[in-house]
Amino acid sequence: MYKNYMFDLYGTLADIHTDESDISLWEKTADYYCSHGADYTAEELQKNYCKLVDGEKNVIHSAHPEYKYIDIKIEKVFKKLYTDKGVSVTDETVADTALFFRRASREYIRLYDGISELLDDLKRHGGNVYLLTNAQRAFTWDELGILGIRDKFDGIVISSDEECCKPDPHFYKVLLDRYNLDPKETIMVGNDPTADIKGGLNVGLDTLYIHTNISPEIDPNSGATYFIPNGDTLKMRDYLI
Repeated sequence: MYKNYMFDLYGTLADIHTDESDISLWEKTADYYCSHGADYTAEELQKNYCKLVDGEKNVIHSAHPEYKYIDIKIEKVFKKLYTDKGVSVTDETVADTALFFRRASREYIRLYDGISELLDDLKRHGGNVYLLTNAQRAFTWDELGILGIRDKFDGIVISSDEECCKPDPHFYKVLLDRYNLDPKETIMVGNDPTADIKGGLNVGLDTLYIHTNISPEIDPNSGATYFIPNGDTLKMRDYLI
């Protein structure tokens, strides 16, 4: 039915639970920074982290006033937390720190039922499969490997790389233009009625809205082409294949 299948990741293909509010996360991460020469208390680290995230967002807003929805590269924050304490670190150490933080904050990550098989079958039927995700590459590239689906996509576009995110039309157009996709031949599949569905509709895509356990509240006026209200990921086959 379609030539191109554009998927969201978290809440659509994968179920995940993270908690960045847990003080034990900041205690563990403060210990990690201390072990690399940057002395923080948990409270100081959390406060400075949040302040630096806000600062990066302001930088992107100034650099790209045309973006309504922006994202940042979280590695810049993790690096600044070192340099603010006078510690010089390599890019490898920064990447390792980001991974430590993500893994410490994550309770679980797993594919929903039938997802790996669905991606394989779409390609077997001649479809092109893409990932368009609001995410941090520093976290998500590792998680795609954990999930075993990193190599199943014909293209992957991550919001932190582009410094904008769904539902911004600029972000959708990055994927459409990069891979020369015709919107009329492309469907967006996602669990968020605003970011995935209204965002996709705004650039001329058909959409499949699946409401899963980590979706926002159901929007009965999303305008989605197809709607699965009960999180039955196996039912996506009925609309896509």
